[in-house]
Amino acid sequence: MSDKHPTLAFIGGTGDLGSGLAWRFAKAGYSVVIGSRTAEKAVEAAARINADGTLTVQGATNENAAVAGDIVFLTVPFASHEATLTSIRAAVQGKIVVDSTVPLMPPKVMRVQLPAGGCAAKRTQDFLGEGVRVVSAFQNIAAAHMRSSREHLDDCDVLVTGNDADARGIIIKLAEKIGIKAWHAGSIDNSAVAEALTSVLIFLNKHYGIAGAGISITGKPTQTP
Repeated sequence: MSDKHPTLAFIGGTGDLGSGLAWRFAKAGYSVVIGSRTAEKAVEAAARINADGTLTVQGATNENAAVAGDIVFLTVPFASHEATLTSIRAAVQGKIVVDSTVPLMPPKVMRVQLPAGGCAAKRTQDFLGEGVRVVSAFQNIAAAHMRSSREHLDDCDVLVTGNDADARGIIIKLAEKIGIKAWHAGSIDNSAVAEALTSVLIFLNKHYGIAGAGISITGKPTQTP
């Protein structure tokens, strides 16, 4: 990828996670498009982000946002996962898709319930096909932290999985641009760990009264991936 900032699209970007990521990347100087099933809802979400007059986030339908994005982030509830993938499949061919989906199945969101096939991100890769480099990331950061004024979120590391190491590296560098430490964590199958961990973190939040539990990788790397 060139030094020029890519345009980032957030499919389902009207929710807490998607809009939080969109806000942090827009603040970091990236061109951002928020997608929703209806353009009106996306435009309203973009206007909320732009309210202070310093940002220029755009809103569009999910399909049009996917066309506009050089890198496409999928930030939808698990219940909408399959239908959303179907709507953007053609538009994301040849691109990197970052899937942050967690297979939460209300009301038992504090119980790990991984889908058939192992994990949501693997289902995404299988459905979109080899023409798309799917990367799984950002499941384990509480949405509230995304809108924090802190430049660095030191207590919220991100596990990045995917079958293409170069694509993982691109997303790790993007995470660092918004103050998040991210780590290569292996193939797309390993996304099961991050997806399952989300239910554990939700349990910790409730059991201990934590306002957004996260993870931090200990140890000092001795080699560059």
